[in-house]
Amino acid sequence: MKYKISLFLLLIFVLNSCQNEDEKRRAENEKEAKKKEIIFNNINKGWVFIDEPINDIAQQKISSWTEWRDFLKEIGDKPRKTIGAFQKKSKAISKKAMALNNNIPPEFNQPVIKSRISILITKVRMLDLFINLNKIPDEKVTFLIGDINKELVSLERQMDKIVEKAKIPKEEGEADFLKMLDTTRAIPNTPLDKNLQVE
Repeated sequence: MKYKISLFLLLIFVLNSCQNEDEKRRAENEKEAKKKEIIFNNINKGWVFIDEPINDIAQQKISSWTEWRDFLKEIGDKPRKTIGAFQKKSKAISKKAMALNNNIPPEFNQPVIKSRISILITKVRMLDLFINLNKIPDEKVTFLIGDINKELVSLERQMDKIVEKAKIPKEEGEADFLKMLDTTRAIPNTPLDKNLQVE
């Protein structure tokens, strides 16, 4: 009889501890769900990209530079429902950003534009990295979105400067003078071979 009572008490204790574990798990799951909801809401509020060109030059380039047009279109489409949708969108934006190095229009194929594109690509890839972490740092994600917007504006303003500079007429002989200043075109200063020297 004592054996049955002790077995019965042990069974009650085990069942009670299992119920406590279930309650703890539920409480932890609810807490985790609330955290994810807060992160989602913060990212959803902060996910605002400048998807329209800020000047006429950038607007004109949209029609001829396919990669630029595709990139602006991709950042213009905002995901809606889940963090997973934001993660997929960041991957797509990253791919479109990487393509910006291809087919740069000749007038913009300059180091100042390429460097700004590289910075933009770096910021977009950082966004993709942070949003795909297990613990998403929502403050960093929203901060990076702001940085990406600044880089977009900087890139478009630089395109505008290049076009405005090209409109300025050159003076007579200026092109030849600039060629003479170009050190990459200079004749190398190498000593003549001893066999070829004229005596």
